[in-house]
Amino acid sequence: MKTLYFDCFSGISGDMVIGALIDAGADPKILVEELKKLKIEDEYALKWKKVVKNGITSTKFDVELLHFSNQHDHDHEHDHHHDQHHDHEQHHHHDHEQHHDHEHEHDHHHHHDHRHHHHHRAFKDIVRLIEGADFSDGVKETALKMFRKIGEAEGRIHGMPLENVHFHEVGAVDSIIDIVGAAILIHQLEITSVKASPIPVGTGKIHIDHGIYPVPAPATLEILRGVPIEKSDIRAELTTPTGATIIAVLAEEFCPIPSMKVKEIGYGAGTKIFKNHPNVLRVLIGE
Repeated sequence: MKTLYFDCFSGISGDMVIGALIDAGADPKILVEELKKLKIEDEYALKWKKVVKNGITSTKFDVELLHFSNQHDHDHEHDHHHDQHHDHEQHHHHDHEQHHDHEHEHDHHHHHDHRHHHHHRAFKDIVRLIEGADFSDGVKETALKMFRKIGEAEGRIHGMPLENVHFHEVGAVDSIIDIVGAAILIHQLEITSVKASPIPVGTGKIHIDHGIYPVPAPATLEILRGVPIEKSDIRAELTTPTGATIIAVLAEEFCPIPSMKVKEIGYGAGTKIFKNHPNVLRVLIGE
């Protein structure tokens, strides 16, 4: 029995999940190789590095979107942070923290032409992408369950059937990488049971495509139906739709840290910086 516990004291997003799992010993090289099976690697580059968040060393994982195959080189010097969002973008804060142990992965392939995808992908396109990839059945099943969860939530909010739900381009690639990536790493780590703390969602307002919305965003709240959420005074979106989806699908139980012998601990950094509190997701793996 191998238990994974998500300690979401600062909420959860897709990039925080991947960062925390890599930090806890999952192999990022396997992640890179496995994700190539989707055959969309000309649309993104993956980066991960150690950052210090309010005194805690953690792993920051980033998906850099490559919209123009031949014009991405100038981006490498900057830190582009994409919050894990489909359908909406938040204001991004650049991370000017101390960086060490830089480990960059740039995987650029330019032999496909995916220009026709640069508007958005429908739910069925994403299903086709995952089903057509050469993943293990477990990885496929987990990833598809997660996308169905997001798609159904978006469908309910926008009043449309699942088939008609579209993921906007900025969010689609990020979400695909985070969701399929989380499925890959959970299976790679051979986790048998997943538990999590209640989920703080934050408070305040965010700007999204459709205007100014309350936190948690409607999609996030819909995805967390049935999951214990927790009040937080932090005026920010702590939990994103992708993070909510990963936790809602994976966690069998929401509880305090369970009795177990802890073997691995990982910290995954979020993009935002809060004054009095490290914006990281903590994972514990034990028996």
